Amino acid sequence: MIVLSSISKRYRMGEESFNALAGVDLHIARNEYVALTGPSGSGKSTLMNLLGCLDSPSSGSYVLNGRDIASLNDNELAQIRNREIGFVFQSFHLLPRLSVLSNVAQPLVYRGLPPKERERLASEALGRVGLASKLKHLPNQLSGGQRQRVAVARALVGQPSILLADEPTGNLDSRTSEEIMALFDALHAEGQTVILVTHEADIAAHAHRVIRLVDGRIESDLRQSPREAACIS
Repeated sequence: MIVLSSISKRYRMGEESFNALAGVDLHIARNEYVALTGPSGSGKSTLMNLLGCLDSPSSGSYVLNGRDIASLNDNELAQIRNREIGFVFQSFHLLPRLSVLSNVAQPLVYRGLPPKERERLASEALGRVGLASKLKHLPNQLSGGQRQRVAVARALVGQPSILLADEPTGNLDSRTSEEIMALFDALHAEGQTVILVTHEADIAAHAHRVIRLVDGRIESDLRQSPREAACIS
């Protein structure tokens, strides 16, 4: 599904430059549950941006579902982001004046689906995250955990091959964080490929594979039963 070969990402700041990623090789198969961890500045968010086709590497190759990402034009990359990848962000990114249903349906607008089909698929996605009774609510009428569930439903509505979540519990309390992680666990059990970016060991503990980055390089790549990662810092 995902094959990264000798991926590097170099940024320039004034006259100086630095490698956010340096020679990363990584393979992630379909239906894996992966946590990308590491300290601040380790390169994990840069790696997530590359995986999500939000940025491009300075060197190396990225193959997603058999397609060489470097060979795609801007329109093709936009289609990949819309159809292949579901994004979940720490700050939810919901549109405040739209209902829960309309927020979840937004990715389908860009696909040109008719309104009734968008509503049907959005309703199904909200049902999967336990919010079937909140379709007409506005985001400010929901708790933080409910808003994150809406964000997960929006990521799922297009039936992506990959669910990418960047610090998905960062704005939530510990109890709500566990509820959201239980949702990710259930989605993975249903066959969804899940990739989390987190600096928290208890969140990484839900994954079946924990990849730790330090200074732009993969320091360790451990496969384990869920919750074993709690011992990794």
